[in-house]
Amino acid sequence: MPAVIPDRPADRARPVRRGPEPAPRAVARIAVLAAVQTALMIGLGLLITGPAHALWPLAHEDAVDEGLEGVRTSALTAVSFVASEAGNTLTVIIGTVVACLALVLIPHRRRWREALFLATGVALQALVFLLITLAVDRRRPDVERLDDSPPTSSYTSGHTGAATALYAGLAVLAFSRIRGPWRKILGGVLLLIPVLVAAARLYRGMHHPTDVLGGMLNGTLSLLIVGSAVLTRDTTPAPDNSSDTPAPTGSGQRSAATVVVYNPLSANAATLDTVRGVLSRHGHPDARLVATTADDPGYGQCVDARDQGASLVVVCGGDGTVQAAADALADSDVRLAIVPCGTGNLLARNLELPLNPEKALDSALSGTAHRLDLGRVDGDGLPATHFAAMSGAGLDAAVMDATGDRAKAVIGWFAYALAVLRKARAPRTELTLSLDGEPPLRRSARMVVVANVGTLQGGVHLVPDARPDDGRLDLLILDPHGLRDWLRALTTLARTAPRQEPGTTASAVGPVEYFTFRRAAVEFDAPQPREIDGDPVAPGRLLRAEARPGALTVMLPNGGN
Repeated sequence: MPAVIPDRPADRARPVRRGPEPAPRAVARIAVLAAVQTALMIGLGLLITGPAHALWPLAHEDAVDEGLEGVRTSALTAVSFVASEAGNTLTVIIGTVVACLALVLIPHRRRWREALFLATGVALQALVFLLITLAVDRRRPDVERLDDSPPTSSYTSGHTGAATALYAGLAVLAFSRIRGPWRKILGGVLLLIPVLVAAARLYRGMHHPTDVLGGMLNGTLSLLIVGSAVLTRDTTPAPDNSSDTPAPTGSGQRSAATVVVYNPLSANAATLDTVRGVLSRHGHPDARLVATTADDPGYGQCVDARDQGASLVVVCGGDGTVQAAADALADSDVRLAIVPCGTGNLLARNLELPLNPEKALDSALSGTAHRLDLGRVDGDGLPATHFAAMSGAGLDAAVMDATGDRAKAVIGWFAYALAVLRKARAPRTELTLSLDGEPPLRRSARMVVVANVGTLQGGVHLVPDARPDDGRLDLLILDPHGLRDWLRALTTLARTAPRQEPGTTASAVGPVEYFTFRRAAVEFDAPQPREIDGDPVAPGRLLRAEARPGALTVMLPNGGN
């Protein structure tokens, strides 16, 4: 029978913070992965020019070049010249230098790691390209070529590879650093440029189709390798935000009806000005602003606000800040308004809040208060702590642990993708699962997730039956064996329909298994990494969870959850 979670001790579970990673280790990782990348690209080239040359579709590549030669016009030729020049060596060098200088010279916001990511990614692509051309000798297409043929192999396309490394790298930075609608527009344009370069190189008779595809792959792998070493670890201190975020106002003894708790790494001065403006329009002109710190990501600040009589707490931050606030305000009458400023913003997404900070706060304050469920977890070395979205152990926790706060601030969700590539081979473990007093179950798993809500970024319904107002929690066990099982798991997770029939508490689809419960205990045979709402906590062998129905009061837009 699963043990009831004891009352939370004074010391709440704190996220595990990793120290800086030595630069030599990052360099060694890049070197090893670059060697693998080079071997892969050369192997593909030798396969294309050797055993697979006469197989479909490679046997028909010449027809593509000949077809493009037949549709040439003066206008298309002029356009293709401009597009091709976007991947020219000189253009890429100048573009990289200018972009890196801009990143490191921005006042108060110097982006050294972003600049290192971009410059190293472009350089790695160029180095691997040269090694490929030395190992793979491929003739250029037998059509009229509109450019002088450089003394290199047709495989891979250097223009396309360089364009992918530069413009896709800039797109990653644009998606993560620019706010508002221009982010998607600019990022989309930047991602389109390598495609146009590839099309231009084909049109101009310089490469076979697989040459430009190889160039894209080379550029993409270079960014992934460099990003995994440079951007997914907290290798530098957090930036000093004193120049662009206001200092916390008020003292520990001051009373305020409305308190804004904000994470200075994700809510900048402009965001806070917007929040103050929205609060003033809704009758909260004297809201007090309090910043989170590395030692206290929001719990203590929200407890102070609660104890001093605040009736409304506005939280500006990501999932970690929201979780700390939910833990502090659980079982109180203090209303919580969420201003999503983080990378995942899972609770905000599942509550269908606007992800624009101004719209999110305005719609919440124009709406009504709702009582939502929380989950509460504890375990060996893990004090009882509430969570708002998800808690888990295994692969997902390992990914969270491998994704640094600074990486999330720099490249957003892309940081998680890089961490998944590094942790996908995490070993499975055996476990014992106890649910609501039922007989224990034995399972093996790569990942166990306890969910109060079920949707991830990009609309992926990881646990589609999970709802934050049904008085229960949902549990996912993922245990794929081999590539086929991974494909089945991805197919299952891509579905949007509920997995369980009405009135049932369990279902299974291949390597994916779901349970619904009020109290559960998961005991692992070996210690596992663990996480709470995306923040890694101390590893251990036990994870107990229980649903806390209606424990949190949240302001939601009219018509929301």
